[in-house]
Amino acid sequence: MDLPVTGALSGVTDSREARNRFDRDRTLRALRARWRTASLASGWRFPSDWGLPEVDAVCAAVVKPGTPTVSSETAERALAGLGRARAAAGAGLAETLTDLAALHAVLTDPDAVDGFVAPDVDATPARLLRLTALAWADVATDQLVHTEVTDPLTGLPTAAYLRTRLAEVYRSADRERRSVSDEHVLLVVGLDFSVVDGWPRLTGMILAADALRTVFDGGESVASLGPSVVAALVPRDDGLASRAVALRRAVHERLSVDAQLAESGQPRISVVRLPATHELACDVLAGLSRA
Repeated sequence: MDLPVTGALSGVTDSREARNRFDRDRTLRALRARWRTASLASGWRFPSDWGLPEVDAVCAAVVKPGTPTVSSETAERALAGLGRARAAAGAGLAETLTDLAALHAVLTDPDAVDGFVAPDVDATPARLLRLTALAWADVATDQLVHTEVTDPLTGLPTAAYLRTRLAEVYRSADRERRSVSDEHVLLVVGLDFSVVDGWPRLTGMILAADALRTVFDGGESVASLGPSVVAALVPRDDGLASRAVALRRAVHERLSVDAQLAESGQPRISVVRLPATHELACDVLAGLSRA
């Protein structure tokens, strides 16, 4: 009969496809790890915010049969997407282009299996630099002209809103000759997504935002500061410590529902003292956004 033969062939085909998928996934993970190592070694300042979903899209676009390359149309579209994502996450243009140079370096030096290469922006093809820079600039310029009040991912107000709220707090304190730091603090939640690939990190931010809104539901000012940081401007009172503990517990409970997020480690909860002036407070927010 033909049926046993057909079943055998089907089994061989399925096995071959599964093996191909396994090999491709392993190649993607290896490229991502080498690229991250090279980027961090060349000066990427905040490891926790490097691994955006667009990084995985670039890896998938460049890993094709044969030698990995960033010269294809698909890869160029993915790099443009990464450039826009880097700008939205707060990465500077120089840092974004150095990250691109790190990718180019690991692709052109296949012997550097550990990712320890010497990225050179000047050695990166001009076309790739141009399209990445233009994509970055599109978002950066739009952010200057159209500052959004709400972060579309988490639903929390943005850092721009928190800066405005802090300006009100500082003006009120100046009028009444009080110190802002005596009455308010920033309670900051930092998540380490350095070992999380792709979309789970977005899920993690959504869950952290939900925890923040749940714990601080009494009119406190909450905001999303960056790709792995949320914060609340809260009164400095006797209940601060207990609310910080409640927030840690709430974030941990939500992240524990996903095995990959649970393995990313405990959330970092910190109380940040506000400086003497609003201008300095804005500098603090900028630093926290990528901490």
